[in-house]
Amino acid sequence: MSHATNDVAAAYARWARTYDHEPNQTRDLDAWALREHGPDVRGREVLELGGGTGKNTAWIAERAARVMSLDLSPEMQAHARAKVDALGLPADRVTFVVHDIRYPWPLEDERVDLVIANLVLEHVETLGPVFAESARVLRPGGTLWLAELHPDRQRRGGQAHFADVATGETVYVPAFRHLVSDYVNGAIAAGLRVRRLGEWLEDGAAADAPPRLLTLRAKR
Repeated sequence: MSHATNDVAAAYARWARTYDHEPNQTRDLDAWALREHGPDVRGREVLELGGGTGKNTAWIAERAARVMSLDLSPEMQAHARAKVDALGLPADRVTFVVHDIRYPWPLEDERVDLVIANLVLEHVETLGPVFAESARVLRPGGTLWLAELHPDRQRRGGQAHFADVATGETVYVPAFRHLVSDYVNGAIAAGLRVRRLGEWLEDGAAADAPPRLLTLRAKR
């Protein structure tokens, strides 16, 4: 049985308990891409969008000067807090805020060096405000890094989903299809300079498989 929900927050509340433990090639490839090909976070002020259960938050926090992590789901964010707390970092190193990134972000202008968004924009229908807010909060010379399920995978029906252990349902999290050009042109329209695109396949993918992950790096 499958089930489509219209509420992203409700879906991730149900997924939070098992998100870290289920096989998930997109999640794992995303973590690899940030670590191997993402911006240098050492000593930087970082804003993380869609931090989820903290698959990247703890890694960033160990290296960055400070991190603010925004996520729509308090249930997912509770797991991220636990990961960060286990590191024993200074109390002011990471700030967690439950926030819908479609609306103005709780930061002043030119506040951060990096904006890092991972596997969150598929749940946002209109990308322009996210790019505009990124440009607003980044300092001159700052970097936006985003990683998303590749549009070719979306076109073939790829979408964030999980098996609800309580009901046995396959739950599909609401998602919107975006093109590569939507990401590139969204960044350009916000006044950002696109520096690099990446297209990534998971280990063991078939030779004719489309890329699983799209990454974009842009500078203010």
